[in-house]
Amino acid sequence: MQRILIATSNQGKLRDFAGAAAPHGIEIALLANYASLPEVKEDGDTFEANARKKAEHYSRHAAGEIVLADDSGLEVNALGGAPGVHSARYAAEQPHLLSNNTDDQANNARLLRELKKVPPENRAGRFVCVIAAARDGEILAVFRGQAEGMILDRPRGSNGFGYDPLFYSPRIKKTFAELTPEEKATYSHRGEAFRKFISWSIDQR
Repeated sequence: MQRILIATSNQGKLRDFAGAAAPHGIEIALLANYASLPEVKEDGDTFEANARKKAEHYSRHAAGEIVLADDSGLEVNALGGAPGVHSARYAAEQPHLLSNNTDDQANNARLLRELKKVPPENRAGRFVCVIAAARDGEILAVFRGQAEGMILDRPRGSNGFGYDPLFYSPRIKKTFAELTPEEKATYSHRGEAFRKFISWSIDQR
């Protein structure tokens, strides 16, 4: 079985990657000693910039192996693309200052406050994920996925993480929090980006 190393401490992301990898017979593994490695400042202006920084850095700690790192978040049209790259710390007083991530409940609460007066037809948004693959500090390729949806006025579902309970997909008539990891991988931004990585890795053999 092929093994793919992921550089993340986010258990939700690891579940998403595992769900996307399962149909391909691929094992998802956390980069060894990840918690003890120096952190990367995610100060890029784009998802791709942050994904590249993380992949380059962490791949130096796994000699000869491909390491994946992703950056992802929610873009809401009515908010000018926010929370965007600040998705994980949206509830912070100054999310652009790279303070510690705020919890999912607080981030969701702020999103609902910001959209309180926005009618349902204007609540379009998308999840975006950019995965960077690197080996020994060098970027090999970058893959982007996105999922279009609507932001609800109250959460639905108990699976997933982040903004999943508020993100409704008209395509499947469910929120991402109402899906199993395997179902979510079929429709999600991270699943799409990961499938592009799989296609690329097959071509490299």
